[in-house]
Amino acid sequence: MDNPLPNPLIDLKGRRILAVDDDRINLKIIGGILRHEGYEIAEAASGEQALEVYAAFQPNLVLLDVMMPGIDGFTTCRTLKKTYGDMCAPVIFVTAKSEAEDVVMGFDAGGVDYLTKPFRPKEVVARIRTHLSNQQLVEQQKHLVDQLSKANEAKDRFLGMCAHDLRNPLSSIRGLAELMDENAIGTLTDEQREIIQTIHGASQSMLQLVNELLDVATIEAGHLKLAKVPTSVVEMIERSVHLANIEAAKKNTKIELVTMPADPVVEVDRNKMRQVVDNLINNAVKYSPRGSVITVIVHASNGVAGFAVRDNGPGIPESERHKLFKDYGRLSAQPTGGEKSTGLGLAICRKIVEAHNGTISVENIPGRGAEFVVSLPLHK
Repeated sequence: MDNPLPNPLIDLKGRRILAVDDDRINLKIIGGILRHEGYEIAEAASGEQALEVYAAFQPNLVLLDVMMPGIDGFTTCRTLKKTYGDMCAPVIFVTAKSEAEDVVMGFDAGGVDYLTKPFRPKEVVARIRTHLSNQQLVEQQKHLVDQLSKANEAKDRFLGMCAHDLRNPLSSIRGLAELMDENAIGTLTDEQREIIQTIHGASQSMLQLVNELLDVATIEAGHLKLAKVPTSVVEMIERSVHLANIEAAKKNTKIELVTMPADPVVEVDRNKMRQVVDNLINNAVKYSPRGSVITVIVHASNGVAGFAVRDNGPGIPESERHKLFKDYGRLSAQPTGGEKSTGLGLAICRKIVEAHNGTISVENIPGRGAEFVVSLPLHK
């Protein structure tokens, strides 16, 4: 069996190896080879004894003779794997045989390699070092993943706290700008009104970003709580279409709702799912040219129901599909009315829909535009 060359930079001294063989001479030979390399060695003369020594010694690797009185090496290996699972040390079988059938039996039992008798010291050292090096690299990788996971959790907590603390002052700025725009503190000049409207627009964009950052932090931290209730799909969409039409009228755009004879019912968190509906409709308005007609279609079949949003935008370039539904996944297409985009909306939609055991997808419409489809399990 070919093995990769061991990494000479990895220090393996002090690693624990359990050698199991009913022949004391073999144990002495293998022990001498490995102690010279700086390994700590424990010995067992049978499969039964190996199970006892393993529990106390907790080796990093096991050298296991195949033919022994009592339980043989294959049975011993299976027992170790069953007892310790993924935490079991790698097992290298030691055998006087090298026939293919015996090698296959060893791998089937859970072994990772084999050594043949009589021992060749250089081969023994190389094979053992390779497996111990691989094991140590896996341990280091796991440690790194754990550290990155903790750092990511800390980032999410920090992001959530910052977003939460920023939301209230931004809401105040937006509210005060609205009051001033309505002449609550006196009549404004045209220049003053333009400045106030700029402040309002900027605070609105910042508040949207903060809210989306807070949503992402909540979802990534696993704190998304759903209060699901049976909900009419049409009812879920109608209010969003009505409100979006008011804003869409500024671009001379119209949103049409197409229903079906039977109003399907899904079990959803209404506020969270309305957030999905609003985002998809607003995106359709944002990326469609002025004077467009956007269509929202209710659908139901084969145990699922939901809605589709068809826009008249530029569609999704094939080279950019991988960015969709990912955090900060901005595409090359630009809003047609100068609207702002954070690149978080679709990622949040995906996470909310998947939390409802649903799916969200997109397909380009021949000619021009794209269709986003949300499907959810029908309420039973």
